[in-house]
Amino acid sequence: MDLDLTDRENVSKKIEIGKEIIYLTREECMNLGISVDDIIDFTKEALLAHGRKEYEMPAKIGIHPLEEAFFHAMPAYVPSKNAAGIKWVECFPKNHERFNLPQTSGLMILNDEYSGWPLAIMDAVWITAMRTPAVTSIAAKTLHPDAETFGMFGCGVQGMGHVEFITHTLKNLKKIYVHDVRKEAMDNLIATVQPKIDVEIVKAKDPEELVKSCEAVSSATVILKTPLKVVKKEWVSKGQTILPCDLNTFWDPEIPKMADKYIVDSIDEHELFDSMGYFPDGLPEIYCETGEVIAGLKKGRESKDQLIVNSNIGIAVADVVMAREIFNRALDKGVGTKLPL
Repeated sequence: MDLDLTDRENVSKKIEIGKEIIYLTREECMNLGISVDDIIDFTKEALLAHGRKEYEMPAKIGIHPLEEAFFHAMPAYVPSKNAAGIKWVECFPKNHERFNLPQTSGLMILNDEYSGWPLAIMDAVWITAMRTPAVTSIAAKTLHPDAETFGMFGCGVQGMGHVEFITHTLKNLKKIYVHDVRKEAMDNLIATVQPKIDVEIVKAKDPEELVKSCEAVSSATVILKTPLKVVKKEWVSKGQTILPCDLNTFWDPEIPKMADKYIVDSIDEHELFDSMGYFPDGLPEIYCETGEVIAGLKKGRESKDQLIVNSNIGIAVADVVMAREIFNRALDKGVGTKLPL
């Protein structure tokens, strides 16, 4: 068949494909002028492609050198965005106490979809930190657009991103509650994010207060095989929307089972995690995928008293689409270091 090589020809004007690549540091990615609204738009395009099945993305595979840690390989291809590549991401929850390093690290490789040759290598930590709250914010707008209260468990990088991003999609918000086992993390989140948003941020005195105070709640803590069950099912009520980013760890596993709808970003990936032992009490019955609701192919909230749990653990389509947008801007602005292959 005839190939439309227009995109490849445009890239070839800036780098010699097959002989060199662009290397982009985290700081360079962050300083390309990409706004929160841009990131939300990129991520929504990725979720729409996923919902319409206009993508290729095998479930993430990984290795586990330590019981509590993992490396994941996350490849994806989104034809509509000329985005093909792979994220190699790691999560080592004890990094901070052992080495004074963040728990998450990673690199992104972007490829030419026609020849297969690599185009760029870039930091994946910032991409992950940005696309994750973008997914939650888009899903929250789709499932609970009139929410006036939002709660966030975990006040690290992801928590800060969620609290900032959510104000861009939930326009009726009046108060945001946050909670973390580390008081200094809550204080740091408020000091960092409050000047950026008009919605009041409040420190919840405990997890129960947060859950009982909020219509929509998210969590970005740790991912473990044994559920922590921090949030008790008795605290949850009809009409709430729960949007965990930490799989089956933080919430009582009975909560998604008692939900009216259990929606996930990827059925394949949740089934893979189930096979690996991350759902010791069994994977809840899945209603549909997040992208299907966003694309209007499946119904989301159908009444105010429905309890909805939407588990988004991260899908590679969002990573490669954002990486491609970063690459495009870097080429336009002449940012990055050319490296020979």
